[in-house]
Order: sequence, then structure tokens, then C-alpha cells
Amino acid sequence: MQESARFWDKNAQRYARSPIADMPSYEHKLEMTRRYFRPDTRILELGCGTGSTALLHAPHVKDILATDISEEMLAIARQKARDQGIDNIRFEKAEVLQVQPPEPLDMVMAMSLLHLLADKDALITKVYGWLKPGGLFVTSTVCLADSNWKYIRYIAPLARRLGLMPLLRIFSEEELKQSMIRAGFDIDYAWKPHKGMAVFLVGKKPE
Repeated sequence: MQESARFWDKNAQRYARSPIADMPSYEHKLEMTRRYFRPDTRILELGCGTGSTALLHAPHVKDILATDISEEMLAIARQKARDQGIDNIRFEKAEVLQVQPPEPLDMVMAMSLLHLLADKDALITKVYGWLKPGGLFVTSTVCLADSNWKYIRYIAPLARRLGLMPLLRIFSEEELKQSMIRAGFDIDYAWKPHKGMAVFLVGKKPE
């Protein structure tokens, strides 16, 4: 955790300035997520970064607990919330497996996160336990095993040692789906941009 936190602390300002690479795909994911919202929806977002997605969803739900391991990222997120007058998001520093929601949740979001974890299955199992029956796990995950970037598995360890990349796990879309299913989720929605590597999934905990 400390190594990853240092990486994202160091890169927080650069990350905040970086434009979204595929805005139409990002907007599609926002739209599809909002189709599941109700005015009383309570969300936990894991790996919220600088808060962009949480801030866009906040007006449509009751409240959001947004967590990240980087205090620098969270500082940017809190300032953005103040600037926009949004007061129904609570930003907290936390490692994903150490989060302890105070009550069962309607939705957990993990955008661009699962491929950065040492053990994605451990988190998916945790998320299943955090959700209410009928609750939703919304993810967008880079599945490099399905891409032409498979060679990155040989470059990533060196880049990580040099501080140029965070931890990166390589798996396929099918492997990700099977991880969700093994944890107990039904796949309610699955979508992948034509040219993208990130798979957008909505897993539903059975009623």
C-alpha cells in the first residue's frame, strides 16, 4: 500500500491535469451507471482518485463515500467538491481491503482499479459482502490479456521498480467475469468500447 500511495501522491497533480482519453466512452459509463440510481442510493467508490466521477454522480444520489490511498489525490478531490458546492461526498484515505462501510450499501464503484490490485478476487469478495441484496458492483477494468499490449507483462516489473508505473495485473475479460461470478454476482451489464481495453461491468448481488 505504501509504495502505491507514494506513486499516486507523486503523480496526483499530473493525473489531475490529464484529459480523459475517450470522452464518449466515459460518458456512456456515466449514463449506464445512473440508470441504476435512485434518490436514496448510497455509494462507496473505491480508488476515487481526484473525485471526478463521484462529483458527477453526487447530484443524483443520497450520498457517496469516496476512498483512495493517496492523500494528494484526495486533497484535490476535496478542493473540487468545495469549488463546486457539493456536500454529499465524504472523501477518506483508506486501503481498499481495510474499508469498513457502516451499513450495507446500494452500490460500490471501482473504476480503473481492479487491474492495479495484488488480489482482485479478495476485493470482489469483500464488495459482495458490503452490498445489500440486489446491490450493484460497477467496475471499469483494463483487461490487457485481450489486447496487443500483452508484452507489457515483461516491461511492467522494471517500470515499477523505477517508479514509472504502479503495480499492474494482466488478465482477460473472461477471467474478470469469472471472478465476479465466483464471488456470487450476476453480470447485469457488460460493455467494451470498440477500440478500448477497459471492460465496463455491472455485477448484481442476487435479491
